[in-house]
Amino acid sequence: MRRVGPPVVKLLDDDVESIKYSLASHLLYSVGKEPISATARDWFMAAAYAVRDRVSEHWMPTLNRYYAEDRKRVYYMSMEFLIGRTLSNSMINLGIYDTVKQAVTDMGVDFDEVLGWEVEAALGNGGLGRLAACLLDSMATLGVPGFGYGIRYDYGMFTQHVEHGWQVESPENWLRYGNPWEFARPGIIYPVRFGGRVVHYKDVLGHTRAQWMDTEEVMAMAYDVPIPGYGGKTVNNLRLWTAKSTREFDLKYFNAGNYIEAVRDKAESETLSKVLYPSDLTDRGKELRFKQEYFFVAASIQDILSRFRKAHSDWDKLPDKVAVQLNDTHPAMVVAELMRVLVDEYQIDWHRAWALTRATCAYTNHTLLPEALETWPVDLFQRVLPRHLEIIFQLNHEFLQEVRHRHPGDNDLLRRVSVIAEEGDRRVRMGHLAVIGSHKVNGVAAIHTGLMKSTIFSDFDHLNPGKINNKTNGVTPRRWLLLSNPGLAALISGKIGKDWVIHLDQLKKLEPLAADAEFRTQFSAVKHANKVRLAEVISQRLGVDINPASLFDVQIKRIHEYKRQLLNVLHVISRYSRIRANPLVDVVPRVVIIGGKAAPGYLLAKLIIKLINDVADVVNNDPLVGDKLKVVFVPNYNVSTAELVMPAADLSEQISTAGTEASGTGNMKMSMNGALTIGTWDGANVEICEEVGEENMFLFGLTAQEVARLRIDGYSPRAAIAANQDLKRAIDLIASGYFSPDEPERFGAIVDILTNSDHYLLTADFAGYMTAQERVDELYRDQPEWNRKAILNVARMGKFSSDRTVSEYARDIWGVPV
Repeated sequence: MRRVGPPVVKLLDDDVESIKYSLASHLLYSVGKEPISATARDWFMAAAYAVRDRVSEHWMPTLNRYYAEDRKRVYYMSMEFLIGRTLSNSMINLGIYDTVKQAVTDMGVDFDEVLGWEVEAALGNGGLGRLAACLLDSMATLGVPGFGYGIRYDYGMFTQHVEHGWQVESPENWLRYGNPWEFARPGIIYPVRFGGRVVHYKDVLGHTRAQWMDTEEVMAMAYDVPIPGYGGKTVNNLRLWTAKSTREFDLKYFNAGNYIEAVRDKAESETLSKVLYPSDLTDRGKELRFKQEYFFVAASIQDILSRFRKAHSDWDKLPDKVAVQLNDTHPAMVVAELMRVLVDEYQIDWHRAWALTRATCAYTNHTLLPEALETWPVDLFQRVLPRHLEIIFQLNHEFLQEVRHRHPGDNDLLRRVSVIAEEGDRRVRMGHLAVIGSHKVNGVAAIHTGLMKSTIFSDFDHLNPGKINNKTNGVTPRRWLLLSNPGLAALISGKIGKDWVIHLDQLKKLEPLAADAEFRTQFSAVKHANKVRLAEVISQRLGVDINPASLFDVQIKRIHEYKRQLLNVLHVISRYSRIRANPLVDVVPRVVIIGGKAAPGYLLAKLIIKLINDVADVVNNDPLVGDKLKVVFVPNYNVSTAELVMPAADLSEQISTAGTEASGTGNMKMSMNGALTIGTWDGANVEICEEVGEENMFLFGLTAQEVARLRIDGYSPRAAIAANQDLKRAIDLIASGYFSPDEPERFGAIVDILTNSDHYLLTADFAGYMTAQERVDELYRDQPEWNRKAILNVARMGKFSSDRTVSEYARDIWGVPV
């Protein structure tokens, strides 16, 4: 039978008239509306389909080129992909943003309103997902054959509302109106098994084999989302899995009239992809989260190996053609699953399979906090994944044998490096599994990687020097400057050309302009316009009027004790007290903007949100304060919100306890948009300082080494409080019920932590933080000098492009050309 080649398709044109034709066609044929009855959401869907058509024209040739060239592929495994709104980003990367805007406007439709109707994909929660999205963008831009694998959650983390100052969660039903960017692939479906038992037998050659049987089964069905790189020449793929039952319903129950029981199995099976991070406060929630992680790992490994086997029969080529990157410990099950498939299904020798697995996998660590390094009970493993537990036990036994031979008699070392934690309830350490099952392990900032080597993975570093390496995070300048800050992007391009968009180091050419008074004035005008835009949004959404001439002091990130939003609040209270004590004092007007979600079960983080809002209620309504100080908590912080806030920030708050923040990417985004950083010697702040210059930042506080030493020696927060009247006054106001007169004891837990334990050392760093804030005020009074330093921040951010990050991964870990 003669093979028929691909049909000749006339490429779509990108001029205004062609796009107007596409819009009208999709409005009628895809949305089913006429212009006279179409809503703004209908026009958004039409625009999305019109742009998606143009993305798809480059998507298929990209994938075909990878096959034809037999390229090594990179598979980025992540539980989160916080990709944000796709329409505007796709238009930017295809170079058709202005053309589509003109076409939509010509058709009598408000372009900004159309963009506003896109609901961003709720596929992540924080920095982990935002980093993954940036790396996908850079892989496509650089032409790296990079593919993402994750879960198509029906519901995201949650939508955050603020009611009476408290965080209230509601389902984040981002798919309620459909998703125009995805392509359902009902033909790509894989079985994923749970439970059952393992039977061992001898094959015809006398080798011991294992058979995993009597399992329950759920199907994983693929949805594909195209990821266009800048310039549109390369479009990679994000494949997301959704859970489908192996049967629709039980006819026996249905015929008996028991409709609920009839669909019970289907409903339970499909909960695997319902929600991002189900609560693990209950045993049922823990098991669901555990199954969820294995579900996407098992489906992805089947898909990866299926693609590999289409072109290759020699398993030794697997590491030459496949690179699997584990984004945190959530996909660490890849190690056991790849071993299971190679050994049990393809009958590959155990030791050969182990060599292939380690050569294929690499692991990115994102945290030094022991509680954030996943561990799973052995009994849960035994019940849900019995074969994988056998494999992990065997891998661990052989690994410990190696260690024992090299370090005889050192039983404490064996205990520390074992994949199985034997203390109390036996647990599987997923971080340890990822380390021994990978050929490379990386941290995401220089200080973080150094601390990995000296703390949580110090034994592994001594056992295998050089295995742990650093890959400092970066962000994509396409979304976080070109798209989110068009005024600054245009100003930059007008001075140095447009190549900076893909060669961010060219921002260095701006350095001489920092001394140019006219350029500083233009730069300041852009910043002011961004602040006016944000002020209007805050007024409309929250009813708080803020003065754009004020210093915009911004801290937006997940709410957590170690990120120290509470330290920010203590400064706000101190500032408020000073203004109250002397209302005529000449102060720099300041708007403190805080945003972020607290995990639903993290009660202290939710109490901190309540404190922020209670303080805001008092400060914002005090006539003695007026515009001298405002406090705004921005609810439901997400990518779209960040795109509004980052360009408007004057001051970037990066104040985590030194040694706790792996990297941070918000610090990079705000510096890239002309904010000055006030921060500790933590995460990527250290490297930003090396690039930008300490004189152009406001650094303060203990170093990671000083933090560790202080905790060992013992620390008394009461002594620090007694020695600092501002700190004592702020804590006394909280404790007295000044900000919670309806419930004076409301914040007792916060006061208790500050005065008794203070694990994250807020009281130790408070004095230094206040001094740094005084330096901020002093500099902000000198606007030409402030703007000079802000321009230098922008000019020296070239290192922090995710293009550089991906290039380093490609060279040092994946072994693919860029």
